Amino acid sequence: MAKQLFGTDGIRGKAGEYPLDPRTIYCFGVTLGEWAREHGPDAEVLIGMDTRESGTWIAECVAGGLKSQGVKVRFAGVITTPGIAFLTRTQPFIAGVMISASHNPFQDNGLKVFDHSGLKLPDDQEHWLEEDILALLAREPAIERATVAVDPSLDAEYLNYLLTIATGPVAKTPLAGRKLLVDCANGAASELAPDLFRRLGAEVTTLATSPDGRNINAGVGALYVEKLREQVIAGGFDAGIAFDGDADRVMIVSPTGKIIDGDHMLLICARHLRRGGHLPTATIVATVMSNLGLERVLLRDGFEMPRTPVGDKYVLEEMIRRDALLGGEQSGHVIFREFATTGDGMLTALQVLAAMQHSGQSLDELTADFVIYPQLLVNVAVRAKRPLNELVDVQAEIAAAEAAFGDRGRVLVRFSGTELLARVMVEGENQADVEHWAHRIADILRNELANLASQLAHPVVAAAQPVALN
Repeated sequence: MAKQLFGTDGIRGKAGEYPLDPRTIYCFGVTLGEWAREHGPDAEVLIGMDTRESGTWIAECVAGGLKSQGVKVRFAGVITTPGIAFLTRTQPFIAGVMISASHNPFQDNGLKVFDHSGLKLPDDQEHWLEEDILALLAREPAIERATVAVDPSLDAEYLNYLLTIATGPVAKTPLAGRKLLVDCANGAASELAPDLFRRLGAEVTTLATSPDGRNINAGVGALYVEKLREQVIAGGFDAGIAFDGDADRVMIVSPTGKIIDGDHMLLICARHLRRGGHLPTATIVATVMSNLGLERVLLRDGFEMPRTPVGDKYVLEEMIRRDALLGGEQSGHVIFREFATTGDGMLTALQVLAAMQHSGQSLDELTADFVIYPQLLVNVAVRAKRPLNELVDVQAEIAAAEAAFGDRGRVLVRFSGTELLARVMVEGENQADVEHWAHRIADILRNELANLASQLAHPVVAAAQPVALN
């Protein structure tokens, strides 16, 4: 059965509206509290958040639900998602809850849950929690908020851990003399990231480090790197580094303005770690969204690149299954399994900078032989998500595109796990072919979904009308 509350990255929605309304959040806290008590009699849960204005009241609702079950709560305040994952697995927390909607605008928020191993909950556990949340919600319980006080030692412990990695044998990244421009998206990394790089000796200039509760991801950060790119080129920086709202992903800009995305970082770090003897297996896990060019260059280097569905949760599961130490997503979630159980933007930036330091090469030189296949992603707004195998016309067009490309291209159509969107991704050797097939499949998808919706709304009329596709 499909999940109603949990998507590919926890529960997400508009803050204040179902499923991120106070009552549902409180029921989430109660249910998580019941789950926590089953896993330990003296259970304690960690809560953290990014900089959205809704974060505090959401934390109070979660804490109220937890405390109603006798579960203790510690509050990290503003911290990154990987910071919560790290603290949950290294301290005696039964679970960790991160309040964030990642790269989404401030109006959105979400709940991500980690168990004591630092892993996001598997699908079966989310199903279990969801069933109990919905059952409790139906009884309309009274909401009991709990006051939460920030424990600053938690942020400090996570930052010290990153510094330990940066000065250890794998990264060993003294940054003296490096000139960095750091864009923190007015999000969770706004204080942590500049502090980290400065303590390693870098000269740091910052962008978007003044969160006001509403400016998180607002034209800045990992999804909006154009301003960063312009300033990197104009200012002669060694690199521009951009995080998203909860800093579990990163994008990097080279001195010439080249965008170093997650695919580039996987290649850079795979070579760097293998060269230093820190990559015992030749397996780099990526997702269905990673460019075909990455797969080709890794294959030439002697690596295999299995693909997973979108979501660093699924990347990590496959990494564990294959005993791989490096994996990630084109979007900038990169997982170094020796050090972390989730994508960590600051850790990833440290590893890329280490590759620059140790090789003596620039970001452009490190990625010079990576030929990117033209790729186009078209988002189609949808009212409801229908199983793709029921969309006959769409399936026929996908088959036609795949036949035309052969082994020189790929087609991927999927529904977003966090938004009411269908995503059509096409890549191949020729830009014109990519654009043709991407837009054609998107148009057919849009029309077929509209026709199906019309048939449901007006079954008699719809049955008498032929379905016309443009």
